[in-house]
Amino acid sequence: MNIIIGFVLTIGCVIGGYIAMGGHLEVLMQPFELVIIGGAGLGGFVMANTMKTVKDAGKALGEAFSHKVPKERHYLDTLGVLYCLMRDLRTKSRNEIESHIDNPAESPIFQQAPTVLKNADLTAFICDYVRLIIIGNARSHEIEALMDEEINTIEHDKMKSYEALVTMGDAFPAIGIVAAVLGVIKAMGAITESPEVLGGKIAAALVGTMLGIFLSYCVVSPLVANVKAVRSKQNRLYIIVKQTLLAYMNGSVPQVALEYGRKTISSYERPSIDAVEQEMMNPGGGGDSKAA
Repeated sequence: MNIIIGFVLTIGCVIGGYIAMGGHLEVLMQPFELVIIGGAGLGGFVMANTMKTVKDAGKALGEAFSHKVPKERHYLDTLGVLYCLMRDLRTKSRNEIESHIDNPAESPIFQQAPTVLKNADLTAFICDYVRLIIIGNARSHEIEALMDEEINTIEHDKMKSYEALVTMGDAFPAIGIVAAVLGVIKAMGAITESPEVLGGKIAAALVGTMLGIFLSYCVVSPLVANVKAVRSKQNRLYIIVKQTLLAYMNGSVPQVALEYGRKTISSYERPSIDAVEQEMMNPGGGGDSKAA
């Protein structure tokens, strides 16, 4: 919603200001200038990136528009799964634990946390490191280094589409100049026309420069900033898992280990201690019930 409000506000101020200072709106109606700039930008974007990145960019923009960031339910589900696994690590046999991590889709622990189970990458991350804990011969600092490396890899993969969109946005001003030059070439072909006609063609050419700058700084740049913010918040779930499991490996009881993970959440999004305790007593039923 913020994106739509901001876009309407931007368009309203730019167009409104232009009209208020006596500009003619019809001069800005240059669809072919937009075709040149948008088409060249998208074409370069496709040439510069793999199809997987192109598709992920579309997904990332959709996540930005819907503000698809973890909510309280996501955090509580993640902490709830970790608590149940750590509790079972202390009280149950290796075979019982392996039944959960080998087939999480059939595990009662993961079934109580649908937001975790729906996130296949996060589920695999949890299962992989619980499996390493079960093996028992890995030291906590070694696990921490491995977690850091994997989290960095996940973040790098998630940010590929962001970086590709930034590059495209940075190119729009230069592409706008290309569109303007093509417009000037067209205008020079009508050099014998009356000043009114020639002036209109030159004005239309200059719209290309304006469109390139506008698309770059007023459309693409805010959008990709939102993409980065959303993807960074999604990555926070892995940090929670990392800090919680490391605390457990270093000797903390499950209840205390959860605090290590909970404290990595931003203060204005962090579930309360009471909500986490309720989640431990009633997995999947505490806190915000909306798994948005």
